[in-house]
Amino acid sequence: MDAARIDVALVRALIAQQFPQWNDLRVEPVVPGGWDNRSFRLGNDLLVRMPSADVYAAQVGKEQHWLPRLAPHLPCDIPRLIAAGHPGLGYPWHWSVLAWINGEPASAGWPIDMRIFAIGLGRFLAALHAVSTEGGPLAGEHSFQRGGSLAFYDAEVRSALGVLRSRVDVSGALALWDRAREAAWNRSALWVHGDISPGNLLLREGRLCAVIDFGQLCVGDPACDLAIAWTWLNAESRQVLREALPLDEGSWLRGRAWALWKALIVAAGHTQTNAVEYRNPLRVIAEVLKDSK
Repeated sequence: MDAARIDVALVRALIAQQFPQWNDLRVEPVVPGGWDNRSFRLGNDLLVRMPSADVYAAQVGKEQHWLPRLAPHLPCDIPRLIAAGHPGLGYPWHWSVLAWINGEPASAGWPIDMRIFAIGLGRFLAALHAVSTEGGPLAGEHSFQRGGSLAFYDAEVRSALGVLRSRVDVSGALALWDRAREAAWNRSALWVHGDISPGNLLLREGRLCAVIDFGQLCVGDPACDLAIAWTWLNAESRQVLREALPLDEGSWLRGRAWALWKALIVAAGHTQTNAVEYRNPLRVIAEVLKDSK
């Protein structure tokens, strides 16, 4: 299905068909829009979240099952399921109606006290890591290998460096990448959000109040959730985040490598993204390599 056809008219029709009790509520697209999913505000208190392609469809059931189990253990809000929608009217995938969360994404651009932001993020990640992973979904295709081994993306990194060889420090990038691949996670698996980015971190009165978009949720190596330390935080707040999380140096090394991988493939034109922190991928690459020296 073409993601462009997931629009207000379709949402209104699906609501009328499956949840007629909400038929009179207004439907408005959420701006900025998502990448893996399309989101629409339903009335004042609800959010409709719909996968935009088949590759993201499997994430719906995972979120619906696991988020209610994680929520009681976390220090801020996460999406709360109100109703589970099913395929219909030409829309081929399951979808969700969630409680609306008041807050603005950290990516909105106003001044943020990055130290306070890092403290809040550290508390969230520490709490997430403390939740039992029994029965949790292991990292894999459904998480786009977030929580898995960096080796999965080795060919992409080397291909991107070939494209960027005149614009980045290739030897420095390869040295960092190879060290990170060798520093494999050898502890018990932890919960991994999979997409800790400013657009998925909501603020209220300058403080982290909610974490959204758990489509890449899995259990595995938590290093990918650390990439934000180089893509968004500054040196001071990066240190605050490090102090808030009892993770080893290898995890932080792999976190740098995750940030490097994404910045490389964006800079090389091998993928598209609407993530604000990767609008200047060469800056991210420079920051990652600077911190590794």
